[in-house]
Amino acid sequence: MTQTVNKEEMIQEMMAKWPHVVRDITKMVEDLNIPDVTKWVEKMLHYNVPKGKKSRALAFINAYKLLMPNDKLTQDNINSAWIFAWCIEMMQISLLMFDDMMDRSLFRRGQLCWYRHNVLGLAAVKDCTFLLSATDYLIRKYFKEKEYYIDLLELFHNIIFHSAMGQSLDLLTTNFNNKLNLNTFTIDRYNSMAANKTAPITYILPINAALRLAGIKDQKIFSEVNPILLEMGLFFQVQDDYLACFGNSEICGKDNTDIQEGKCSWLIVVALQRATPEQRRILEECYGVSDPEKIKRVMQVFIDLDLPNVYSMYEKETYNLISAKIRQISCNILQSILQNSLDKTYGRIA
Repeated sequence: MTQTVNKEEMIQEMMAKWPHVVRDITKMVEDLNIPDVTKWVEKMLHYNVPKGKKSRALAFINAYKLLMPNDKLTQDNINSAWIFAWCIEMMQISLLMFDDMMDRSLFRRGQLCWYRHNVLGLAAVKDCTFLLSATDYLIRKYFKEKEYYIDLLELFHNIIFHSAMGQSLDLLTTNFNNKLNLNTFTIDRYNSMAANKTAPITYILPINAALRLAGIKDQKIFSEVNPILLEMGLFFQVQDDYLACFGNSEICGKDNTDIQEGKCSWLIVVALQRATPEQRRILEECYGVSDPEKIKRVMQVFIDLDLPNVYSMYEKETYNLISAKIRQISCNILQSILQNSLDKTYGRIA
């Protein structure tokens, strides 16, 4: 079995590149001779970008180093890969910042959401869009002369597109704070949301980017791994929904607003499938309402339906099914990479 790169060493190496990324971006702004904006951008970058778990960026680097032939793992290539890893982080936090505003969340990564920082409010939208523009700038600067540049750029933009579609489906289901139609909370709708909002950026982007940078062009490889990555993304989203209600908010570093926002989460979809008429009536009355007492009543229905145990069984069964599919992949290194990623996902608490 191919061994993965030591996580702590990877984080240290990644953080060592962060000042260079900040300098690249702020230099771009400085050249426009707008010092106030330069200071703001630097503050915004440090507050938001480097404080996450970096799981997507590290998954990309780990896969890249394992897929790339040793004679091509030059310092220049590794440095460029770290730049792209930070691009993944910037895209991720940009989408999370948008998400926090739409969900009216309070905390992210153990601190006030950026839009609530200094009562910034909806003006934070400009910072979300700036982060996406900055990733474009970095990709152009470091990869424009590479053979895979167009493929990499198209991959990046395709992920942004799918994330936006997933967010749109997520918001449309909440009916924009109007009365919910729980009949629309189906497993098919939920799977469509997760297939666009979660799977592309969490699993498809890191592995596909690593394949591109490693010079792998065989479309058979992509057709083998992408359906599995999609399933892993759904698995991850179900876990997120479960942890939002039953996890430790201090460990997760964010507050849960799924119930009061009326989100089409895995828990409500499964609850509606299993509810008695009386439990259905409670969910119709209380789900999507900010009243703390009604939130408690929804949680009690989830508990009465034994959803923690239902989730536990789902998690074990899904892990085994995906593992079986991973074993069918023709490339042993990719088998190892995907299984390692799945093992890290299984049983996570944040």
